[in-house]
Amino acid sequence: MNTAGWGLLLRHAGRRDRWLITSWVSVLATLAYASAVATPALFSSLQQQMAAATVINRQPALVALYGPILDVSSTGELAMSKMTVLYAVFAAVVFVVLVRRHTRVEEETGRAELVGATAVGRNAAVVAVLTECVLLALIIGGCTWTACVVGGLPVAGAAWFALSWVGTGLVATGVALVACQLSASARTCAAVAASVIGAAYAARAVGDTNAALHWLSWASPLGWNTQLRAWYSPREWVIALYPVASAALAATALAIRSRRDLGAGVIPQRPGRAQGRLRSPWGLAIRLHRLSLALWAVTLLVIGYLFGYVAPGLDSLLRDAIGQQMVDRLGGALMSAVLSLTAVTVTGHGISLIGAAAADEESGRAEMVLATAISRRGWAGPTAALVLLASTVLMSVTGIGLALGYGAGRGADPWRSLAAAWSWLPAIWCVLGVFGVMYGRRRRAAPLGWAVLGGCVAVTLIGHLLKLPTWIVGISPYSDISGYPAQSWNWTPIVALLALAFATSAVAWWQLRARDIG
Repeated sequence: MNTAGWGLLLRHAGRRDRWLITSWVSVLATLAYASAVATPALFSSLQQQMAAATVINRQPALVALYGPILDVSSTGELAMSKMTVLYAVFAAVVFVVLVRRHTRVEEETGRAELVGATAVGRNAAVVAVLTECVLLALIIGGCTWTACVVGGLPVAGAAWFALSWVGTGLVATGVALVACQLSASARTCAAVAASVIGAAYAARAVGDTNAALHWLSWASPLGWNTQLRAWYSPREWVIALYPVASAALAATALAIRSRRDLGAGVIPQRPGRAQGRLRSPWGLAIRLHRLSLALWAVTLLVIGYLFGYVAPGLDSLLRDAIGQQMVDRLGGALMSAVLSLTAVTVTGHGISLIGAAAADEESGRAEMVLATAISRRGWAGPTAALVLLASTVLMSVTGIGLALGYGAGRGADPWRSLAAAWSWLPAIWCVLGVFGVMYGRRRRAAPLGWAVLGGCVAVTLIGHLLKLPTWIVGISPYSDISGYPAQSWNWTPIVALLALAFATSAVAWWQLRARDIG
């Protein structure tokens, strides 16, 4: 295996990713600290804490969303109930972004071929990004352990919990490495990796709520986070599952890479028609992103259906005042909680679409398009329209899935689910508008887009946990949405966010017109 020069590539990758890594590590560590500090303060006695944990375990909807609390007397397990599985998915995202950025994107742009023409080995890029991700996983684990301990949680339990996050990062790295070998398109690779992580989360949710299918929890790496039992009587051998799985995935990725051409994928690209039907940039934009959009849509539909199916289990809890308070502390009723998480995910998809436009600039494809009769508006317009269309479709699909699943469980009004899903669109467009302003000013702004997304999520979650002033929490657009149907519909923030999204989009277009393309 020729890996000459991997150290130089590792240094280069670290320099490129320093701000992205810093922002994500800071957000994750702060969330862990806020959860550790805020949760114990909610209960005046151990009996009240155990009662709350017991109530949560009796609700399949909450177990599906956050995972079970195996030891109801453990303060650490209750405090980290969200972090164990749900927020581990957010931690996994950064590893997918890094692997895709330094492997498939480099091949797609032609930079990997230029680097490979030097004394750098064929597998140096894979080894470099794998090393970077291992180091990042250890950094996240160390910061998370420190945050939990400083927040007052047991040292040993915090160490095992941090190791579960390290393992999640390693497995996500392996999944991303394999996904980047399957398709020659960076867009499709991201969709494949996201679909696998979403499927793992859904499998874990089904296994945790259905005794007959409990084996699915063990089949999902996200299920191992709970089965580790970090906060009481830990199963040390579960930790070994993470490196074994990640090593197997990495070995599979290297084996596949050694048998394919540089720039190609295992799944061959179909040759286009002799006489193409792409008569406009609109057709080109849809063709480039249709497969990834379809994968995202199917994944969100399935996840929406599964959570909608177990949602009726919340009815008895919501009829009780104490139960309602507990659900609110854990993030709201199930539908609004699922939709809020979906909104963050869909925003990430929109950032990737805008980032693809930046990649087209960098590779020279945008310049080739603009050299024809296509105007700058004709080139940028389809991407902006696709971002709006994709976010609307994905949120609608999730709402439909929730309605179908809830209807199968008890019966529901599908329009209420759709309205709840659409209420998050202004927040999504507002965040994307801010990123659009950054992109309009500077092409290499993609990492800043992820930083903006992470910052907004952190402000919302940390602000609610630590009960920060309203004006601080309100900085994030996600904090302004009422969370219908758990709460009453509120037009004021929706109209304000729509106006802000329109204003930022106008500024982004004005800046894009003023700067040089490429």
